[in-house]
Amino acid sequence: MTDAHRDTGRLTRRTLLTGATAVALGATAGRAAAAPDRTGRAAAGRTHQVPALWREFTRTPLTHPQIPYIGRAGYRAGTARLPRPRIVADVTDYGAVPDGTTDCAPAINRALAEAGRAGGGTVLVPPGTYRIDGLIRIGHSGVVLRGAGSGRTTLYATKNLTELIGVYGSRYGGDKSSWSWAGGLIWLAPEARWNSLVAAIRAQAWPFEGWTGNRRDEWTTLTTLAPARRGDRTVTVADPSRLHPGRLVLLRLADDADHTLLKHMAGGGPGPETYDWDDKTKLLSYVPYEWPVRISRVHGRTVTLERPLPLDVRPAWEPRLTTHVEELTGAGVEGLTLEAVETEQSPHLLDKGYNGVVLQCAYDCWVDDVTVRHVDNGFGLVAASACTLRRTRVAGRGSHHPYFCREGSHDNLVEDFTIEQRTVPAPPGTQLHGINVEGLSSSNVWSRGEMQMGTFDSHRGLPFADVRTDITVNNDGQHGGDASAGPLFGARFTHWNIRVTNGRAGLMKIDGLAPWSATVGINEVTEFGQIDVPDFTGDLHSRLELYGTTDVVRPRNLYEAQRALPVR
Repeated sequence: MTDAHRDTGRLTRRTLLTGATAVALGATAGRAAAAPDRTGRAAAGRTHQVPALWREFTRTPLTHPQIPYIGRAGYRAGTARLPRPRIVADVTDYGAVPDGTTDCAPAINRALAEAGRAGGGTVLVPPGTYRIDGLIRIGHSGVVLRGAGSGRTTLYATKNLTELIGVYGSRYGGDKSSWSWAGGLIWLAPEARWNSLVAAIRAQAWPFEGWTGNRRDEWTTLTTLAPARRGDRTVTVADPSRLHPGRLVLLRLADDADHTLLKHMAGGGPGPETYDWDDKTKLLSYVPYEWPVRISRVHGRTVTLERPLPLDVRPAWEPRLTTHVEELTGAGVEGLTLEAVETEQSPHLLDKGYNGVVLQCAYDCWVDDVTVRHVDNGFGLVAASACTLRRTRVAGRGSHHPYFCREGSHDNLVEDFTIEQRTVPAPPGTQLHGINVEGLSSSNVWSRGEMQMGTFDSHRGLPFADVRTDITVNNDGQHGGDASAGPLFGARFTHWNIRVTNGRAGLMKIDGLAPWSATVGINEVTEFGQIDVPDFTGDLHSRLELYGTTDVVRPRNLYEAQRALPVR
């Protein structure tokens, strides 16, 4: 890890947790602090300010109308450190040579596969540069690929996914490449999902990327549920016989003819009631909503879940717990740089697939201290949940999606992340998004980030209850999203302590765009470039507080503060 990546000037996790606890107890009032100017830099003579929204939230953290509870996002509900599985293999013992010229992909994949067959463990990649002419796959749970550090171990990728697998066309026709938003040169996905994906791509058929298959027929109902409310951790089931602590299940909610589920995700009220949902074909393809969650306890017909419910559970939505494709869990990538051969960035939606690290149908997995360079798309979460991306960095010639989060990805944590300024000018016809979220993805967190370019890309598809907090951004990107994917935002989207260095408002200050949401602690911004109008008419019930301030806001980091609250 380089000194720049280590960023020793940042607050430590312990400092943040201590400060958040003090705020929760109301102990920060009157403490001396510095107030930021328009760019977020500090000026002396101001005190810390605790927004009214935070005081409200601490009274009703699981059911607040504008701010979601995201205190259990990430690996193992944010309650455990990333593990250090025992070392079971060294790639050099399988023929990998760090000379930058030998194709080491077969050797690395053999080591990973053998570790998987042995029940898991860490596969070491010693310092050096390893050429890879193929993609690297982690398809077994419990397998970790670990380099010697992002500044010491490099995988040098010479080919893209179009060359390696084939043309991955769009389900919406035309010449769009789905490698523009899917697939990685380091690809973490369970064997069952990987095999079906590759078979469909090579047959030039669209493979559904989620947990339950193209026709959503790869699932079996385990039990139906009684009504419950958002924020509940216990649910009543009709049949607990196939449920047990530790089992991962899908909560599946169907929509009805009046689209009351989608309206609920948008916060309800006149705006969602009058919105035209029926012609949003791409959005409608995302339902039923599928939320993976582990079972913590079973007592009679009462089941305790690992995380509180993100939505109400109503009979009209046919609520049930179901099976799913077997998840990838306990797998990770650590301590390396993935560098693609430098090519010019492709025109928009024509990416060839020089992609970075993607987690798909993964639960409780992670990426730590990993840099990707010269990629089309950096880090991806596709139907992935409860995963942690920590100390990640996107560098080099510029990318389409530095980070993407889609196809129903929930409860993920991306922290201490960096998007570097591109090293070459953007070619004509390309687009830069930034940190993307779409496709009914909910309860995801982006925390402590530095974005030297890009934007907060809410890519339509009604993402809801997501949080961006304690981020510095040069807001020069554009959001995407097909009109048929529906609204930019659902309810309870929160931007908290955001420092916009170029003063551009687009998708930063969201009180005029996102229903039942909050913008807290952002410096003064103005509209220019891409300017959006709200999807819903009337009062959005969205809150704006401490506008024109940033670093004086306490708590500084909404995720860390929520983690410190005594919520169980």
